[in-house]
Amino acid sequence: MKVRTRFAPSPTGFMHIGNLRTALYAYLFAKKNGGDFILRIEDTDQERFVAGAIELVYRTLESAGIVADESPARPGDCGPYIQSERKTLYAEYARKLVETGGAYYCFCDKERLESLTDENGNRKYDKHCLGLSKEEVARRLAAGEPYVVRQNIPREGTSSYEDLVFGTISVDCADLEDNILLKSDGMPTYNFANVIDDHLMRITHVIRGTEYLSSTPKYNLIYKSFGWETPQYMHLPPIMKDAQRKLSKRYGDANFEDFIAKGYLAEAIVNYIALLGWSPKNNTEKMTLSELIENFSVDGIGKSGSIFDEEKMRWLNAQYIKELPFERFCTLAKPFYETSAIAAKYDYNKFSALLQSRIDTLGDIPEKVIFIEDYNPNFDTALYIHKKNKTTLEIAKTVIDASIKVIETLSCFEMNALHDAILAECEALDIKKGAFLWCFRIALTAHEVTPGGAFEMADLLGKTACLTRLHSQSIRL
Repeated sequence: MKVRTRFAPSPTGFMHIGNLRTALYAYLFAKKNGGDFILRIEDTDQERFVAGAIELVYRTLESAGIVADESPARPGDCGPYIQSERKTLYAEYARKLVETGGAYYCFCDKERLESLTDENGNRKYDKHCLGLSKEEVARRLAAGEPYVVRQNIPREGTSSYEDLVFGTISVDCADLEDNILLKSDGMPTYNFANVIDDHLMRITHVIRGTEYLSSTPKYNLIYKSFGWETPQYMHLPPIMKDAQRKLSKRYGDANFEDFIAKGYLAEAIVNYIALLGWSPKNNTEKMTLSELIENFSVDGIGKSGSIFDEEKMRWLNAQYIKELPFERFCTLAKPFYETSAIAAKYDYNKFSALLQSRIDTLGDIPEKVIFIEDYNPNFDTALYIHKKNKTTLEIAKTVIDASIKVIETLSCFEMNALHDAILAECEALDIKKGAFLWCFRIALTAHEVTPGGAFEMADLLGKTACLTRLHSQSIRL
């Protein structure tokens, strides 16, 4: 049987990192086994529906390189792929489940349901409507009374299954409740819709979070009532914010587009989240999507949660940035220059040549380039004094005046010509190169640390700005 996995998000907001990892693992498992990956939208909870969230799912998966073989945008023979468009289908299967004895109609009103609450505030449905005769049920349906369809859980026995990560999971039926499968508005609950859809879409492996680990036996009872084969299950350990708390979009924790906006590369994010809960046998950390597919295996998935470490992702992102083709880096970096202090003032590509190997994320760019614009000619002259280079204010004055002469006489102000002329002046003045270039760079930038040497700084500024800054320092010294 061909492997078929699915990702079934609810369109209730941003694509959380945990959701994306579920999609990624389902995709990797399908592709590793020559199977299909299906995208299905579970929008049965209309009250939590967020406009634009479906488009966000498409956009995120596309950015991550996760391509669905079947989806609402690329339908196969199992559509529709949006649950709200399958409403009549669920009603049909709910009736069939009632006929098999796996479910029953419930007419209990809110008041009666609230009366089932015990002294501890717990409430469990008591199967009251299971005892209604067929005739009474038919009469009440014909009269148009509001109803729901509840699952008929056996009063005794156990429901068990083998999870590919956690092994045998067994639950006593007595601990389970007859939950609602079909709501009074005709929409299915998750409990019901995911079973019907997974069966009809021929899903062979269900991959999802551990929050469903103990409720899966309940879903399997639905499969059993219909006489259907159950899929295999792979429940994934949580991604943790810290040792006690899970990452959660409800509390504003990280989502994919936030990280993209902060300057992370999509391929680095995907690579990092693949390692949250899974370890390749060869312990490789940096992997392309095709390499993740090649290396992915269920036995590499752990049972305990993984703490999301943004610093580790920054490190990995830096590796990806360093390996980008220069033209690609310039393209990706441009929006970050446009919102920085140097916007429309300098040659971005010259900055890119300096920064590509010096930043962890594209979001570092504005901070890295601000030095060139926050130049204050009245900076502390102590910056000119460098113990290792044995520079003094007198040497600094000599260097600055010599540099002005060199730059003014250059017919072509470009870095190689400047380099040769300055080094010749070093030799003529018998000033060591390190000392000369230290004073030259300090005069141009007023910063002890810059993302490049003296010649790169001069090249960024251009001839006019260099002379303006050098003259301001010559007057001071």
